[in-house]
Amino acid sequence: MDALPRPRHKRGMDRLSLIDTILRMLAIGQLLLIAIVIGRGGAPRSIRVATALLLFGVASYLTIATPAFRLHPSPFWALIELFAQSVPLMLWVFAHLLFERPIDRRVAIAGLILLVGCWTGLFCARLFGWDGRWTISIVQRGTSLLFAGHAIMIALSERGDDLIEKRRRLRVGFVVVVGALAFIVIALEMIFGYRVGSYLAVGQACAILIATSAMGVALLQSDPDLLFDPDRPAPVPSLSPAEHVLNARVTEAMAGAVHREPGLTIGGLAERLGVPEHRLRSLINQRLGYRNFSAFLNHHRIADAKVWLADPAKVDLPVLTLAMDLGYGSLAPFNRAFREDAGQSPSEYRRAAIIGERKMPIDSEIDRAFPAPRSRPANDGLTTDGTALPDGAA
Repeated sequence: MDALPRPRHKRGMDRLSLIDTILRMLAIGQLLLIAIVIGRGGAPRSIRVATALLLFGVASYLTIATPAFRLHPSPFWALIELFAQSVPLMLWVFAHLLFERPIDRRVAIAGLILLVGCWTGLFCARLFGWDGRWTISIVQRGTSLLFAGHAIMIALSERGDDLIEKRRRLRVGFVVVVGALAFIVIALEMIFGYRVGSYLAVGQACAILIATSAMGVALLQSDPDLLFDPDRPAPVPSLSPAEHVLNARVTEAMAGAVHREPGLTIGGLAERLGVPEHRLRSLINQRLGYRNFSAFLNHHRIADAKVWLADPAKVDLPVLTLAMDLGYGSLAPFNRAFREDAGQSPSEYRRAAIIGERKMPIDSEIDRAFPAPRSRPANDGLTTDGTALPDGAA
């Protein structure tokens, strides 16, 4: 007896499922290839590791969301789910490293604890049939939204401070492509879980494939401009006549303490000098070797801070007042910038600069403060124990 033909909508669903699987497998292969290339590149180890983990996490998410793989789950399925759930956290770390922002270790540790805790809770709930999976999922995806949103904010904030044109363009792509896609994917998971409708799944797979292709091209073509080595020496200035004139004007402006102006931006400095912003940006980045305008300002501000801290006439000037006079909005960014430059806090630097100039030994200081009693004259008529000497012995 011949088998009954399958309904037309079933055949359409199978075709959509096949297309979805193909698109996701293409994206997985592409992600793993990019991770290998970047992992073997010349970027700093921290960026290489963060990038590889981020790409592997996205590949893990695509794996657990691929229909063909869901039919035959691997014994390592729980570990793959852990990597998939770590994508927002790794995206947050990647954004900090790529855009050269300090990572708050407290936030990173808290995010890691929440990640492992939610993953463990979901695994145990599924294994032992416990209730509360929905609550744990809400916590996990809510945390993911927070990390993804902060990564977007990092890419958007201080874009004007960035002096690298390729990275400035990447910030826009990072926000529009990766950030928006992460929000959409997490929102769909909160509504449908991993098993979305076929048409929606194909659209999601297409968007992820396009996003991974665009990010891969940007990262690989821009290396080493983006995935840089921060310890490499600054380029030797080689200025054209026009750049030499502009550099002299910048130097004159810095000598006039324009760098101490609070909230100074590269656009404001370019307007003050009467030059196009892109010319000033190119000079500071490509000729003077600064990757951020804030690093350029900090160089001049910290140089002034060292002079002031070593000046005995300013020994009573509070560090907070000094930071405000240098153009910082608060004490924390000044302390961070000073420690990165000098390897010690401003107070420690002042103590070493002022007290360290005194070469007097400690014993001499004690002797001056507490002088030893003078010896009695030999002819005072007394012995060492205070008794009278015999007649004629004095």
